[in-house]
Amino acid sequence: MAELATIARPYAEAMFKATAGADRQVLNAQLAALAALTAGPEMRQFADNPRVSPVQVFDMIAGIALSQGVALDVKVGNLLRAAVDNGRLAALPEIAAQFQALVNTTTGVSDATIQSAFAIDETQLGEVLAALERRFGRKLNAKVEVAPELIGGVRVIVGDEVLDTSVRARLEQMKAALTAA
Repeated sequence: MAELATIARPYAEAMFKATAGADRQVLNAQLAALAALTAGPEMRQFADNPRVSPVQVFDMIAGIALSQGVALDVKVGNLLRAAVDNGRLAALPEIAAQFQALVNTTTGVSDATIQSAFAIDETQLGEVLAALERRFGRKLNAKVEVAPELIGGVRVIVGDEVLDTSVRARLEQMKAALTAA
């Protein structure tokens, strides 16, 4: 949604500038937790209720975060307060995503989605991640998804790059080669 991205950009950039010298990975984790809390329709419905004040919305979200073990940094709290006060709670997940992208850009890290036909244990993930980091030439933050339709192998998505070594992709390549002849 382009509109949310446009709304979120100034918030993410302001947060990024305000946190120079801070541990941005910790702040990034806090923003991700807030994004998960506010992404649901129930929280938005609560926040959009005219009988509920912005202070009540802030206190509710901060309280839920605290009960989940996420003590908000002052700067993250200020960002949350600004988003709530300006009716931009729906943009919080996009703000978190854009902040993470800014942090990744400065640290040389990219987000990667690894889709596998089967669950990958920690040892296998470490080996796969090391090979992928050599292949892509940068450090990766990996998220693993199980996708049984791949039949075997993995499909890796890093930004706009896709590395598909799955059995399904190979079968589709064989099908295309056989039907083209």
